[in-house]
Amino acid sequence: MMGWQSSVLRDERVVFTGVGFVTASLIIFAMNTWLTRWRDETIVTPNPPKTQYITQQTEDSLELKTLDTLLGHYNHAIKETAAKIICDRAANDPGLLETLLWGITRPDYDERVKNLRALAIICVPRVLPMLHTWKAHSAIVRCLELSLDPEQEVLENEGWDDYPLRDITEKMCFIFLEQLVDHYGPEMLIRSKFVERWLSKQNWGRTEEDRQRNFHNYMLYKDNKMRRLADAVRKTESGRSVLVKCGLMSQEGADDFAAEQADNLNLMDTSGERYNLLLSINMGRTPRAQETSAEEQRIRHRNREAIVMNDGTRPIGRDDIIHRDTEWRVLGEPGQS
Repeated sequence: MMGWQSSVLRDERVVFTGVGFVTASLIIFAMNTWLTRWRDETIVTPNPPKTQYITQQTEDSLELKTLDTLLGHYNHAIKETAAKIICDRAANDPGLLETLLWGITRPDYDERVKNLRALAIICVPRVLPMLHTWKAHSAIVRCLELSLDPEQEVLENEGWDDYPLRDITEKMCFIFLEQLVDHYGPEMLIRSKFVERWLSKQNWGRTEEDRQRNFHNYMLYKDNKMRRLADAVRKTESGRSVLVKCGLMSQEGADDFAAEQADNLNLMDTSGERYNLLLSINMGRTPRAQETSAEEQRIRHRNREAIVMNDGTRPIGRDDIIHRDTEWRVLGEPGQS
């Protein structure tokens, strides 16, 4: 067996073949290692994008033409940023606000809608105080007046709400007025003749009786922005006077509603006092109105003493409770309490 091994080792071709194979393997391994290292060294790692903030100076330097181009950009973030810049500029420009208010009073329908949409975009909370003027309220009411439908059906259906079918201009005006009334009350709305110029011109019916009945039912059964604005007007004395003058409420109905409002306020005050009393008791504090002497407290505690006599073989009844009231008495006895 050693003979053929020694013969193979003496064969130069086999030796050279083995050495060549080992050499080639080493070269391939070295080349692979070198190429891998070279590849890793040539990879360029991109730097993470740095957060860039737009300063006020940069915003002010942007021209209107540039902002108009940015509004048409495919990137939504860029479009949103451009829109915010335009809204901020408009909010800080009283002249532009007056222009929009003038625009919503134009007879042309498309022009009114365009100005209403622009006003809705810039109507952020800080702009709302700028609309709390007689001029702004009057402009919004004028826009409502121009949106009156001469072919409107009578508002007499108690189970159907026509508000979703109203014109978009009316709905947008309701949004502005509702925000203003919620923040500042309805007085400015009443002064701008909202009732005379628009609310009373709704188709409430032909006769005065029909108008009052349909208006009452609308306030009773509907729940929309128009109803909430009318209700805010109705809750003020000056508003009720205007409603009576326009034939939407009778004087008797206005007086009854005022009395009902007063009763509700008194009930709320009474409920508040009861709540404070219960709150003080639950928190372990005795209100000043309930302060008593030590002797009165001792008598009260004594009267509340009771003994329950029951061995557990039957449910507890009134006959099992013995109450102490100057002497021990069974609650179940006739004539005892």
